[in-house]
Amino acid sequence: MAIYINLDVMMAKRKIRLKTLAQQVGITEANLSILKNGKAKAIRFSTLDKLCQVLACQPGDIMAFQDESVDHADNNNGQHIQE
Repeated sequence: MAIYINLDVMMAKRKIRLKTLAQQVGITEANLSILKNGKAKAIRFSTLDKLCQVLACQPGDIMAFQDESVDHADNNNGQHIQE
C-alpha cells in the first residue's frame, strides 16, 4: 500500500500514550493500535478529525503517500533504486 501511517511519530512528539489517546478520541485501544501499526484498511473521517483535534495536527502529519512505482535516489551514494 502506498499510504503510510505516522501516528506513532505524532504520539511521540505529543508525548501521549496509546491508552490516553484512545480514550480522548473515543475508540478502543485495539483499534487505535491497528491504525498505529499500519494494519488498518480504512479510517473514518470522524476518527481522523478527532485524532487531529487531540494531537493538534493536520491529516498529513498522520498519513503520508509514497508512490511505490517511482525510482527513489539512495541517500548514501546517489544511485537510483527501485523500491
